[in-house]
Amino acid sequence: MAFALTPRLLRRGLELFAVISVASLAGLLAYYLIRFDDRLGTFLAPFARLHWGWMLGALVLAASDWVGGGLRLWVVTRHVHPGVRLRDMILASGMGAWAMYLTPFNMGSSPMTLWVMGRAGVKIPEGLTSIFITFVATVAFLACAGPLAIFFGAGRALAEHGVILGITLYDLFTTSLTIFGLLGALMILTLVSPTIARNGLQWVAERLGRRNRWIAARMETLTTGLDRARDCIVAFRGPRGLLRLLWAILISGPGHAHKLMAGYFAMRALGLTPSFTEIVLVQAFITFLLYFAPTPGASGLAEVISAAVMSVYVPRELTPIYTLIWRFVVSYATVGVGSVIFWHWIRRGLIGREDTVAGV
Repeated sequence: MAFALTPRLLRRGLELFAVISVASLAGLLAYYLIRFDDRLGTFLAPFARLHWGWMLGALVLAASDWVGGGLRLWVVTRHVHPGVRLRDMILASGMGAWAMYLTPFNMGSSPMTLWVMGRAGVKIPEGLTSIFITFVATVAFLACAGPLAIFFGAGRALAEHGVILGITLYDLFTTSLTIFGLLGALMILTLVSPTIARNGLQWVAERLGRRNRWIAARMETLTTGLDRARDCIVAFRGPRGLLRLLWAILISGPGHAHKLMAGYFAMRALGLTPSFTEIVLVQAFITFLLYFAPTPGASGLAEVISAAVMSVYVPRELTPIYTLIWRFVVSYATVGVGSVIFWHWIRRGLIGREDTVAGV
């Protein structure tokens, strides 16, 4: 199904992300102040004792969304589009992450990434295939990281944390694991038999073409694009293609470093000395849990779930400021930088355009 990513949608997503994030942080702070009869000074005091070296490290860590993700995209795209520049893929990855944080269920990531790749000269079939392979790598990485987090004992108290209607965090985890399993099976089918996927998309396009004149007028172009995309997927079934997929899975670690290590850096910035391994495993669980969040950038859910899970490790009086630092590393930094870049693009000609920026 087509998904239109327009300047208006992204502006609304940014507004919604900001409103929900501010409201959730304010609600979290109010909860601790009222329930535990704290004073505002208790919340502000840790700011004066922040370890700024760790805060600087957290700022660098936030860039992994751009650098790590861009490196992975570059490694994959070079296989079907030789000569693509690393800096263009860094920009495509970063802006894709930015759009992901502004749309529910991460839906904006692929269209924005595809559009920025198109600005760099990568055609739609090659771009779609590269994005698909990087998503395969993400699913493979998280599908391993999630169960490993549980196997090594991360977050033993998860089953004790209820969310609503008796549902626990562990229940949400198993649901997410099931979704990843289904996605993994679909991706394996696509890699093994790309013709089946191509024929399926062709069938959908033909049915839509009967109802949509725009699609009907471009059926020949769509068919050619699907054929090229199938050829690109076949290219990843060879030894060199599988090697690039393996590299993409390995690079997914640095590419998700800000999600996996944000909690540790935030705690060290607050003067806490947790176990690095345990905190990284717990953060892997949180990442896994929030991957399909229905709100822009998991706003609201991320603050609540992170506070609930990390309450085992973070003193209650530090939970609001910990959550603020954690969210800055995970998403606020990328949202800020991406918004400046997108504003610059709007000033150069996107303003007033409400047509499709990219579609998949």
